[in-house]
Amino acid sequence: MNAPDIASRAGFVAALRWGFEQAVGAGARRIVCVDADFADWPLDDTGLQAQLTAWLKQPGRRLVLLASRYDELPRRHPRFVAWRRLWAQAIEAWSPQDGEAVQLPTLLFDDQQVSVQLIDSVHWRGRAAIDARSARLWGERIDAVLQRSEASFAANALGL
Repeated sequence: MNAPDIASRAGFVAALRWGFEQAVGAGARRIVCVDADFADWPLDDTGLQAQLTAWLKQPGRRLVLLASRYDELPRRHPRFVAWRRLWAQAIEAWSPQDGEAVQLPTLLFDDQQVSVQLIDSVHWRGRAAIDARSARLWGERIDAVLQRSEASFAANALGL
């Protein structure tokens, strides 16, 4: 399947679904999702969750989330938040450390060759590609941010 064009909000959502499908289908071991807050992502989609569930059941699979804040997730994606609790051992959530001035891109990439990037969030323009070089470069950039980030958005609330 060819990479979808990103020229609208619907195109962005379709590109994210395509990106997850391509990464899972190619046997990626790690999928990284980056956004300020994931408000516009299709994370509550039951089909996507079923696809990720089957993928996470395989050994050594990791879904990595990097966001500035996670306050929109419980409000906009309650099914995802509940589903994530079941997979807390395989889903990491990170935020840049306090004081780190980081402008996070809106991005999905895997450890092989898939990348989906929203370049213009006002006009919903972006690109989706099967390109090992691009995915590797994004991996290097985001890994540098992850090294200066802290675990965030606990899967289970701890209380007394």
